[in-house]
Amino acid sequence: MKTISLIGSTGSIGKQVCSVVRRHSDKFRIESLVANSSADEFLKQVIEFQPRYAALADEAAGKKIADQIPKNVKFFYGERAAEDAIDYGDVAFVAATGFAGLKYSLKALDLKKPIALANKETLVCGGELVMNRVRETGVDLMPVDSEHSALWQGLGFRLDTPFRRLIITASGGPFYGYTPQQLENVTPASALKHPTWKMGAKITIDSATLLNKGFEVIEAKWLYNAPIEKIHAVVQPESIIHSMVEFDDGGILAQMSYPSMELPIQLALTYPQRLDCGLKPMDFETLGAIRFLPLERKRFPCFDLALTSAEKGYNYSCALNGAGEVAVRAFLEGRISFPTIANTIEDALLKTDRANPVDYATLRETDTRARALAEEFIQANTNKL
Repeated sequence: MKTISLIGSTGSIGKQVCSVVRRHSDKFRIESLVANSSADEFLKQVIEFQPRYAALADEAAGKKIADQIPKNVKFFYGERAAEDAIDYGDVAFVAATGFAGLKYSLKALDLKKPIALANKETLVCGGELVMNRVRETGVDLMPVDSEHSALWQGLGFRLDTPFRRLIITASGGPFYGYTPQQLENVTPASALKHPTWKMGAKITIDSATLLNKGFEVIEAKWLYNAPIEKIHAVVQPESIIHSMVEFDDGGILAQMSYPSMELPIQLALTYPQRLDCGLKPMDFETLGAIRFLPLERKRFPCFDLALTSAEKGYNYSCALNGAGEVAVRAFLEGRISFPTIANTIEDALLKTDRANPVDYATLRETDTRARALAEEFIQANTNKL
């Protein structure tokens, strides 16, 4: 029986982790649960899974349900209480969204606890710091993103297998062929309609701008110790091939399946063993064409900004993420247009002071500053957009 500390239980990934645990309740148990503020959904999970420990990061939300928590569950609220959940379980499943996920990953590393990583910001913002600690501690880090799970599988479940090139696939999102004029008229409702995946709002918008694919290039840089020039991104609209590894002899290994996050989620918990995850067998006879289309850097400003931040190094990817979170929220609130997401990020990056990401405090300062810069840009340009 493998026990899990699940961080980010009420988000899209967290809910699917719960589904995996239900499917294989003889193999997994949720030992601790953490969510941010979705109190009602969180309460249902606590009642169902009966963890030893549960915490809501948002104090107001925690107070709302405190008297409804089963008596056998230790329940606390506040950011510190949420971090303490990592003390429980055999493996930390970090599915929290945003910069907040980084502190949970660092806490797990301090405890030398294996990490199933579904939080992009851990590596986008703190890749150098995190991977140095992974090497120092020898902790197992299992990537959960479908693309990085595919690469991990192609590399034989290792982060240090030699390769010639990593090929990361993208669906292209709903606006791949749009003109700049068409993008000006994109609404939040249309941007949230991803053609092949069902995800949370933030990552869905990042997929529409292709910023998410830039994040994945940054993640691959740190996970596999790869220079940017050895990481190639290509559009695969059907989302059947989730990524590929090319080796020195020219051979390429691809991981294929119908789009489902439960496969990489479950595999992070069971590898090298593979168990049924409810995914239907692939019907090749009716599958149709599997296409590959170019992902041209200059056509997609957010993707280009992500690669630029990775090339510059230091704390720029952390600033990229902080500004991006503010810009996406502003777009979803109707405060800025879809193309202005990229403009907001670009302005913040231009004004970011370079710093070595030597510790969490430095990264937190960069994140806070980037968010402030993004908000200043949005406010200054609201009447012009």
